[in-house]
Amino acid sequence: MAQAVHGPLSFLNTDGRPHPRENALAVVTLVLGAVALAFGFVPALNMVASWVGLAGIVTGGWGQMVSATTAERFVVVIGLGGAGLGFYLGMANGGLFG
Repeated sequence: MAQAVHGPLSFLNTDGRPHPRENALAVVTLVLGAVALAFGFVPALNMVASWVGLAGIVTGGWGQMVSATTAERFVVVIGLGGAGLGFYLGMANGGLFG
């Protein structure tokens, strides 16, 4: 009989087994995507948005490859969308080094 997995991110473990690394990658991608998206709308923060967005894209790509459940993939895709949009807005306002 499957045991219930308890913890702060247990809603991502839809198969009943803990996935701490995959859950951490999903949440980090979501946070980086939110930060990149928020900073992408501020032209003065273009470098931060670009770098954070790039980090979110890399983290999300890795998280997508190692994800174990559909819930993790859902969170990663939402974070990837925010990171990508924040990255592109940062690039449009000056890029990684400007």
